Amino acid sequence: MLRFLLKFFAVLLIFFVGVLFGLQKANTGIVNMRGYQDPQFNAVVSIEQNDGEVNASILGQEMNSHDLEKKKEQLQDIKAFNMFSNVGQKISEGSKKLFSKIFEVILPD
Repeated sequence: MLRFLLKFFAVLLIFFVGVLFGLQKANTGIVNMRGYQDPQFNAVVSIEQNDGEVNASILGQEMNSHDLEKKKEQLQDIKAFNMFSNVGQKISEGSKKLFSKIFEVILPD
């Protein structure tokens, strides 16, 4: 099961990287077809390092660690993240109890 999951995530990662490369290639093709550079067409992924701080841009939108922290705080404020976490914990506890009962019936002490 673990090998299947590793293979699945590896293939998923390869497809994701392939899509990003395809978007970049399409962007380059559009620029070459027009014959001039338009500043409105940004690179798909660009990473810059300024004074030890790393800034990333994906599809023209700036991403940094401060944005991620703000989004995390928003999720914690609306408790949407915690709701899914609680549901997952209840499902895992229920499955543990179910399987422990099944094992008790199959393998008595």
